[in-house]
Amino acid sequence: MEGIRHWKGAWRALALCMAVAAPAAAQDYPARPISLVIGFAPGGGNDVMGRLVAEHLRQELGQPVVAENKAGADGAIAAQYVAKAAPDGYTLLSGSSGMMAYNPGLNPSLAYDPMKDFTPVTMIGYSQLLFSVTPKLPVHSLADLIKLAKAKPGTLFYASPSSPHQVAFEAFKRRAGVDIQQVPYKGSGPAILAAASGEVQVLVSSVSDALAQIRAGKLRPLAVTGKERSGFLKDVPTAIEQGVDFESSSWIGLYAPAGTPAPVADKLYQAISKVLTSDKFKERATAVGYEMTPLMSPSEFAAFQRDELTRWTKVIRDLNLQIAN
Repeated sequence: MEGIRHWKGAWRALALCMAVAAPAAAQDYPARPISLVIGFAPGGGNDVMGRLVAEHLRQELGQPVVAENKAGADGAIAAQYVAKAAPDGYTLLSGSSGMMAYNPGLNPSLAYDPMKDFTPVTMIGYSQLLFSVTPKLPVHSLADLIKLAKAKPGTLFYASPSSPHQVAFEAFKRRAGVDIQQVPYKGSGPAILAAASGEVQVLVSSVSDALAQIRAGKLRPLAVTGKERSGFLKDVPTAIEQGVDFESSSWIGLYAPAGTPAPVADKLYQAISKVLTSDKFKERATAVGYEMTPLMSPSEFAAFQRDELTRWTKVIRDLNLQIAN
């Protein structure tokens, strides 16, 4: 009995120490550099936006925020890495919609749970998706593309850089009743170059990723996938305007591992809130093609993510899509 009392006392003492240490650690946070993990290769929209966030967070937190690329498996490698990291606020994730809303439906054996393994901080930004074609293809609207695809089923090919793009175009194909074959690429850069060069005829991408090639005349935009036209491509009609009932976008959020102390998560939220509402950040984000939403609280962002996960998991199952990441 004496031994049992001794161990109970020891555990109570340990618990008390941990309870006292957590607020103290949060008060000192951050005391060393922070790693912001990006799940895609350098140069794409996710990388550009992640590095922009890292730069501005450094100014708010007073410590280096180092962008770290861990590309592969549609962001799953990066997500798994952060999910297993110490929940101390020093390893963060630039989490894309592919990682957090699409991958679970596409890969039943995914090694992380997007709702249970992370502490959501807030939405960073979003970009509508864009359907475009090589200028060599004699189409100027979705109606033209659908007509050509129906006349030559299975002979057109589309490039997709990640899971949200593939799922979006497969959903479009189902609604339009066309057969256009997918060619997957490892990132937006190679996919866009493939379409611009005519290696494939059709591209589904984020507006932000394709803007430069569109402005250079190397891609012809057909439709954006938002509820309203994009502010970056005001002359390009939505898919809905063109008679196809379809809406989608890609987005990026800031996440910490599950179990991150609330005071640390709150400090992160306060810092990123100042970043996202600053005119300087907004100007730089819009310059690379990202649109800003009203600031979301962590609970609002978690609810948004849950809705996206539910919606796209159902779409993926209805389309019978599956990718082993």
